Order: sequence, then structure tokens, then C-alpha cells
Amino acid sequence: LKEENASLRSKINKLQMLSETQADKMKKLERKLQENKIKEEKEAQDLEAMVQHVEQNLQLMTKRAVKAENSAAKLKQENALLQVQLKNYKTENEALRLGQSSSLAAVKRNADLALQNLLTVITNSQSSIKQLVSGAESLQLVADLLKSIDRISEVSEDGQ
Repeated sequence: LKEENASLRSKINKLQMLSETQADKMKKLERKLQENKIKEEKEAQDLEAMVQHVEQNLQLMTKRAVKAENSAAKLKQENALLQVQLKNYKTENEALRLGQSSSLAAVKRNADLALQNLLTVITNSQSSIKQLVSGAESLQLVADLLKSIDRISEVSEDGQ
């Protein structure tokens, strides 16, 4: 019986040691489990924060993309308008070039016509000037005759 008791005590001691070892292991595992839970919660929070940050960035990028699309559409409209204006200006420029050529020809014709009219006026005025000079000479002769007649009449009235 003593031997059996000693054997049982030995087994009990071994079992107690085994139980203590397992209790220590269990405490370590519980701590590890708790640490893992905390770590997972922190990772989940970090992941949630990262997801929120990515969502915010996505919203900002979406706003920027919409703004860029609107800006691009406006620039396309402005470009189309400028293309139309450029085409109109080119057409107007070409018309002005053609008009300038025809205007230059018209100016030359007008200048030639004005020159011919001027030459005619000069010729006519020379003739008129000659007539005026001739008329003035005639008037001078008449005036001289009238003076002579006045003298003759004065001399005749005095001489009577």
C-alpha cells in the first residue's frame, strides 16, 4: 500500500507538474490570444482608417476628374470657336487681299481719270487765263481810251 501510495503520489506530482505546465502554457496562450486580438483590432482599425483615406482620395480624384472633364469640354468648345474665328479671319483676310488688288486697280483707274481731268482743267484754265489776259488788255485799252476821251472833253470845254 505504501508503494502504491508512493507511486500514486509520484503520479499526482507528475500530474500536478504537468497541470502547472499546461496551466502556464494556457496562460501564455491566453496572453498570446489577447495580444493577437489587440493586434487584429489595431490592424482592423488601421485598415478601416486606410479604407477611409482611400475613399477620401477617391472622392477627391473623382471631383478632380469631373472638373478636368468640364475644363476639357470648355476648352474643346473654346477651341472650336477659335477654329471658326480663325477660318472667318482667313476668309476675311483673303477677301481683303482680293479687295485690295481690286481696290488698287480702282485707285489706279481713279488716279488716271483724275490726272486726265486735271490735264483738261489745266488746258481749259490756260485758255481761260489767256482769254482773261486778253480781256484785261482790252479793258485796259478801253480804260485808256476813256481817259483820253475825258482829257479830250476837258480840253474842249476849256478851249471854247
